[in-house]
Amino acid sequence: MAAQAVAYCSKHPKYGLPREDGPRRQICVRVLSMIVRDAKFGLGDVVRHRLFPFRGVVVDVDPEFANTEEWYESIPEDVRPSKDQPFYHLLAENDESYYGAYVSEGNLLPDAENGPVEHPQISEAFEGFDGTRYQLKMTPDQAH
Repeated sequence: MAAQAVAYCSKHPKYGLPREDGPRRQICVRVLSMIVRDAKFGLGDVVRHRLFPFRGVVVDVDPEFANTEEWYESIPEDVRPSKDQPFYHLLAENDESYYGAYVSEGNLLPDAENGPVEHPQISEAFEGFDGTRYQLKMTPDQAH
């Protein structure tokens, strides 16, 4: 059952979870939380890159590298991270633009003390910034 749930959850293109509430979503939440239990950062955390000048909000976590080999090989070898660590999907920003980023845990530092991130897509997944992290939006079923 867990393997099926992981397969189902991984099909969601944006957040790794099915949008509809129900047993499958609940299984996905439980299975994914077990898989990423050792991740340093969680959904809604504000982080910054330790080498490059950008910051962002965590919107998804892969327990280990899950991007293309081409993407991985494009990273200069002297700064290429290990694949066997959590990787984070971020809504990222720098002084010039907003974008999505995929970053290894070893290259991220907490950054909530520098305030909210202004990425325009944050409101799609989060309610607001409480000074520590962004709060996930509740589904209509969770609001009751």
